[in-house]
Amino acid sequence: MGEIGNRVSRRNDGGPVTPSGPRDLAGISPITWAVLIGPALLPAVDRAEDASVGAYLLGLLDSFGTISSLVLDSLVVTVTSVIRGRFAWREFLDQCWMLISVSFLPTIFIAVPFGAVIVLEVGGLASQVGATSFTGAVDALTTVREVAPIVTALILSGAGGSAICADLGSRTIRDEISAMEVMGVSPVERLVAPRLLAGVIVAVLLNGIVAFAGLLAAYAADVYILKGTSGGYLEAFSSFAQGADVIESTLKAFLFGFVACVLACFKGLNARRGPVGVGLAVNQSVVVTGLALFTLDLVLTQIFLVIVPLKVP
Repeated sequence: MGEIGNRVSRRNDGGPVTPSGPRDLAGISPITWAVLIGPALLPAVDRAEDASVGAYLLGLLDSFGTISSLVLDSLVVTVTSVIRGRFAWREFLDQCWMLISVSFLPTIFIAVPFGAVIVLEVGGLASQVGATSFTGAVDALTTVREVAPIVTALILSGAGGSAICADLGSRTIRDEISAMEVMGVSPVERLVAPRLLAGVIVAVLLNGIVAFAGLLAAYAADVYILKGTSGGYLEAFSSFAQGADVIESTLKAFLFGFVACVLACFKGLNARRGPVGVGLAVNQSVVVTGLALFTLDLVLTQIFLVIVPLKVP
């Protein structure tokens, strides 16, 4: 017992066994070494597992399942709360005002030069081949069907979505979400559902404003810079435009706004590690939303081109 006491010593509080001195390390058995250094190796093993491809794919599947559950819960809660008269209308109006205040001017400032640049690029080329009358046709297809919903969604996710993610993330790290769950209050009903509905409605409204501002800028660029005729521009626009273009643009804005707000709420509710975690969640929300929007836009564009082909007069 004395020899063992010289080799290792145990803390009085029941802590782990530690060597009593450097010269006694050689006498420690392999089992004792495993007890001493085994727990220290576990974090390295965990990090190696997390870095593996399998763990990464499982994490993606888990995130997709959580997002799907959040979407379904939000839809069910929104419908039931509206029917029962329990929907948080005040929170909904506050979020609408917040999204409009942070997204309206940036969308206008981007839509105006965007529409003008498209006309200048296409009109300059069309004038060289003698097809200046097709400038309005190009503007009808690009601005209404693609530019308006994409610009709306990017600004909404960058300005409004980041604000939503930061708000919910700060509530999460302060344990306000956990406190609501303990008190029997559904965070999805009180916080997520009003934000999703506000994001969808604001996205649709901003989409119409962006399309109108882009068309006005394109018209001014064609008439006053390229010296085209207003009649030719409007005739080409009316010849190639169709009602399905507005439906496609509105549907895209609806889905883009919904996706942006869902991802912002998901990242905010799953923020960790204090204020640094909130900042990382906001950054990830904007990046992931951008990737999801462009992928969804590609899919929707292909579907609409099959269902409603382009109009050829």
